[in-house]
Amino acid sequence: MSRLFRRKDDVPKRSLWQRVKDIVRTDVSVLFKGVDEGSLEALETLLIESDFGVPTSLALVAEVERRHKRGEVKTEAEFRQALADGVANALRTGNADPAMAMAASGPTVLLVIGVNGAGKTTFIGKLAAQYRAQGKRVLVGAADTFRAGAIDQLRVWAERSGAEFVGGKPGSDPASVAYDAVDAGIARNMDLIIVDTAGRLHTSDDLMTELRKMHRVIGKRMPEAPHEILLVLDGTIGQNALSQARTFSSAVPVTGVVVTKLDGTAKGGIVVAVHEALNVPIKYVGVGEQVGDLEPFDADVYAKELVEA
Repeated sequence: MSRLFRRKDDVPKRSLWQRVKDIVRTDVSVLFKGVDEGSLEALETLLIESDFGVPTSLALVAEVERRHKRGEVKTEAEFRQALADGVANALRTGNADPAMAMAASGPTVLLVIGVNGAGKTTFIGKLAAQYRAQGKRVLVGAADTFRAGAIDQLRVWAERSGAEFVGGKPGSDPASVAYDAVDAGIARNMDLIIVDTAGRLHTSDDLMTELRKMHRVIGKRMPEAPHEILLVLDGTIGQNALSQARTFSSAVPVTGVVVTKLDGTAKGGIVVAVHEALNVPIKYVGVGEQVGDLEPFDADVYAKELVEA
C-alpha cells in the first residue's frame, strides 16, 4: 500500500503530518502546555478538514493528549506515531475484518454498488484479474443496464482478465441479469461471481428499489447470497462519500467498503469516517488505473501512509 495518496510522477503533496507541524511548530510540548492557546482546537479543525469527521477528530486529539500526559509523546516522531496509532485503532474498532467472506460451498457471489463515477466497473475488472491470477474461475455479470456503454466496458474487462461474462441488453431488467449471472455461475462451476449494478445518484429512489430487488432475486437463486455487498466510494469527494454510504446501507446490507482514487486528491480521513459510521470493514483501496492498482486494506499500513504520505 506504499503508493497511497500519490502517483509516481506527482508533485509531492503536503502530508497530514506536514500540516500538523504547522500547528505544532518545532516543540511538540507547546501543543499541550497551553503556551499556544487554541492549538488543540486548530489540530481538531485540521483533522475535520481532512474528512475524519468530528467524533473521530476529537477522539484522536484526546488520545494524543492522554499519551502526552503519560510522558509518551515528547518528540515529533512519538507524536506522529501516536497519531498513526489512533487512526489504525479507529479502523480496527468494531466490524473491521478486511477478509472477504467466501461461500462454504458453491460460488461466492459479490454484489458491487455505488454511484456513477466511483469506479465500480474498474474495481470489478481489477478484482476479477486478481482472482484469475490465483487460478480462480470468475464470472462477471453486467447488471448495469442503465448507463450507456456499461455492458461493453465490463465485457472488455472480462476479456482482459480471462473472466467469463453474462450481460443483458441495454434497458433490460437488472434483477433478471443478476439472476442469470448467478444461475450461469452455478451451472459453470465458477468460484466467484461478481455482479455490477447501475450507479445513478444515491438520492434516486428508483435505484434503491432496484438494488433491493436484485438482492432478493440473487438470494432466491442461491440462499445466503450475495455473500458480500461491496460499496465503492470515490475517496476524493470527502463528506459526500459519507452521505452516499449511509443512503446505500439503508437500502441493502453493505458488508464492506472499497475506496477508490486514493492516488488523487483524497485527504484520506473519509476512510475512517465511513468505517465508523457504517461499522463495516474497508476491504480494498484503489491507488491507480492499472490492473495491479488494487490493494487489500491494512489498517496499520494505511494509517502510516496517511500520516507520512
